[in-house]
Amino acid sequence: MALWLRVLCLDLERPLVIRRSVAFASALYEGRITVEGAQADRIYFADEAVYVWGNNGIPVMVDPEGRAISAIGPDVVVDAILAKTNTGTHITDAPVVIACGPGFSVGVDCHAVVETQRGHDLGRVLRQGSAQPNTGLPGEIGGESARRVVRAPEAGIVVSRRAIGDRVKAGDLIAEIEVTSVARDGARSGERKAVRHAEVRATIDGILRGMIHDGIEVPGGLKIADIDPRADVSHCYAISDKALAIGGGVVEAALSMRAAYN
Repeated sequence: MALWLRVLCLDLERPLVIRRSVAFASALYEGRITVEGAQADRIYFADEAVYVWGNNGIPVMVDPEGRAISAIGPDVVVDAILAKTNTGTHITDAPVVIACGPGFSVGVDCHAVVETQRGHDLGRVLRQGSAQPNTGLPGEIGGESARRVVRAPEAGIVVSRRAIGDRVKAGDLIAEIEVTSVARDGARSGERKAVRHAEVRATIDGILRGMIHDGIEVPGGLKIADIDPRADVSHCYAISDKALAIGGGVVEAALSMRAAYN
């Protein structure tokens, strides 16, 4: 018997996704994206989802408040925001509510939590308690941890200078942050705007595996790029081991818990 899972993705108007080449959120920028054979299409209204499902696709829409949840009434809601805290998900949002990562307690915020911390329990479905607390340190890849993550040096608008898949050396310019400051002009009793560009340079040698979308306004310190020291371009266009483990945990929780309440 075939099992069909109809998935609807909800996101910010301008997603802050880094690994854009393997993220369904990129459909909100491009209109459509295919990730390892799975096609996602942007929609503008929740009732359009049925047409995308009819073509075996995944609809993606702008809905940061999650209004489509009450409109559609899904069997399962998954909070995969990965904000390290609960930004508004309730255990009453659906018969089965699954959350990814820290910031949620089973039985309070959701029915199950999927562990997102690298290690022995990555992807494990937790049916009580909470995920491990956020360490603030990215997982190690190719011997690199914190240095492989590139952050905005200050607040402003991102202007990329290199593309996902490019080989870079430590010190290479990969982006700039356009910073606009406003000063009072005493002589004219008005305001004067000044624009400057803060350079963002590669922290290590490797492949630029991820880069936030051009034109996004970001706060200082936000992760805007990811460099893979293993320098294998194919990794830029394949789902990571961590994402696969977490996704597998979500599917396990969704199928087992949905079957239980049915």
